[in-house]
Amino acid sequence: MSINRTRAGVAGLVIALGSLLGPDSGAYAHEIVGNRFFPATLGIDDPGVNDELSLPTFDSFKTGDVPPVRQRDVSGEFSKRITEDFAISFGSTYTFLGPIDPTVPGANGFQNLETTFKYRVFKDPVHEFVMSVGLNVEWGGTGSQSVGADPFNTYTPTIYFGKGFGDLPDTVSWLRPVAITGQVGYAIPGRNFTTTFGIDPDTGASTADTEFHPRVLNWGGTIQYSMPYLKSSVIDLGLPDFINHLVPLVEATLQTPVANTLTSGTTTTGTINPGVIWVGNKFQIAAEALIPINRQSGTNVGFIAQLHLYLDDIDPRGIGKPIFGGPVQPASPFARN
Repeated sequence: MSINRTRAGVAGLVIALGSLLGPDSGAYAHEIVGNRFFPATLGIDDPGVNDELSLPTFDSFKTGDVPPVRQRDVSGEFSKRITEDFAISFGSTYTFLGPIDPTVPGANGFQNLETTFKYRVFKDPVHEFVMSVGLNVEWGGTGSQSVGADPFNTYTPTIYFGKGFGDLPDTVSWLRPVAITGQVGYAIPGRNFTTTFGIDPDTGASTADTEFHPRVLNWGGTIQYSMPYLKSSVIDLGLPDFINHLVPLVEATLQTPVANTLTSGTTTTGTINPGVIWVGNKFQIAAEALIPINRQSGTNVGFIAQLHLYLDDIDPRGIGKPIFGGPVQPASPFARN
């Protein structure tokens, strides 16, 4: 998606949502570590534990299949804190597959349901560092095999981290708004292989086709420059308010098969995603390009966009409150320290 082409539309939506959700006031939770606010990112999960709702997330791209297929996804994810440091999220995606050749029928349906259990294990406000661990479970058989949903579970233990550079010396204060986040997960299929039996149409003989399901390293990261941080914690340049809410960033989302790869190969696939996030105290809007790193990853530049609601800021004593424990100490990504 072209950010320039959509700026007017996004700005209008921001204004409309701002009227709906109320004026910017002190945010209550979301992931704020010291002076650092870590926004939710689109390609990888942010390192925080929060009450939040991503709805909708929309993407469109051409797959790396031969011949390629135009894939469009509409998804949503709801995350609920059980305690201040532990949350469970539930996600679902509906996929539309449209072949490039109009004579070939497409397909559409739900992907498998996913559940993520996430626990924040470390938080250092002075050095703006946070780390969480999690387990993602893809529930096999809950989606449609016509869009590629597997009939077996997949388990992915994952480490998430975030680091802001607000502790840099004054000589490089212009770098203090920079932050990096990352995640590393190891996807373990619940089934090592699937064998499909059939009949050769030419000879009538029985056939058996075995597909091995690889174990995959899911890894990625972001580098972001926070304009809210620049204004509140470094210097106020007197920029327009819209600019002061932006977080330009680049994400990388990559997958590398590392075991049981007899039929899958070991080629790394993924995308590099430059984009921007507009951050409010109760919601954010984000858009990124999806640039495939090789032919196997896709055949053109796609895009992804998302509306993300901070439930712990919208309703801190209701749906945004941890099930066990009270609302956390008020904080804001725009407060001057």
